[in-house]
Amino acid sequence: MTDTYEVIVVGGGAAGLSAALVLGRARRSVLVIDGGDPRNAPAAHMQGYLSRDGMSPAEFLAVGREEIARYGVELVRDLAVDVARDADGEFDVTLGGGRRVHGRRLVVATGLADELPSVPGVAERFGRDVLHCPYCHGWEVRDQAFGVLATTPMAVHQALMVSQWSKDVTLFLHTVAEAELSDEDLRRLAAAGVAVVPGEVAGLDVVDDRLTAVRLADGTAHERSVLFVAPRAVPRTGLLEQLGAALQETPFGSYAVVDPTGLTSVPGVWAAGNAIGFGEQVVNAASGGYRAGATINGDLLFADLDAAVAVR
Repeated sequence: MTDTYEVIVVGGGAAGLSAALVLGRARRSVLVIDGGDPRNAPAAHMQGYLSRDGMSPAEFLAVGREEIARYGVELVRDLAVDVARDADGEFDVTLGGGRRVHGRRLVVATGLADELPSVPGVAERFGRDVLHCPYCHGWEVRDQAFGVLATTPMAVHQALMVSQWSKDVTLFLHTVAEAELSDEDLRRLAAAGVAVVPGEVAGLDVVDDRLTAVRLADGTAHERSVLFVAPRAVPRTGLLEQLGAALQETPFGSYAVVDPTGLTSVPGVWAAGNAIGFGEQVVNAASGGYRAGATINGDLLFADLDAAVAVR
């Protein structure tokens, strides 16, 4: 047996839940498939979302699930492992547990995973005092001693950005050679007061469950309270690739090509949240999900009206 829905939403984060909320309120039958692995799970709080500033990501998602349930939206905890578009332009989705579901329209809000630098201690402290986004966490750690771990020359940009939140910033070149920094990089770093330390980082010193220093391979330790890193973004594009959706390469991974409503190159498939870009914060993801949901409702409405007109 295959259960049929008007819309299947793959991804139960801010984008997916927002799309489901709009569609549920529009009296659509909706299934949300939630793998339960949100990108911001390591963070204790989320910031910059008007009226929700400081709320924990877990609480935010729990409230969202309660809201969509009020409108009859079904949520299943599972992974979508396979998808195919049928002859009618609709979609068959297979879940990890073996269940198959059918949807007239599809929203892909599968997000991305952050692949962290392989420095001992970084993964364990990520989201606490090892951070990646100053807009997400800068205010909370303002005026502390910052370190920035370079894995590419783009770390210069990150070091310059975080200097807005602290005037005590050290850029650890780690795997980046000094020669890879341009004259303009060096001038800007000097103007911002950012110290530059060559040499590979071997690990982090932690005392009483707090970062105290960044330790180099030569044994020297530099006292720091916060370390900013740049994870490698790994977009979860498997379903989009199965459907043949167009993707575009960026410095932060490959993402779906979409129009302003989130419609991909595949008719009937929308994408939202980090499925369309690295910089989609929670508030942006929720907005994108809303736009996709509202557009899909209109798309279904007029498709049904046109079909009724053709029958008459």
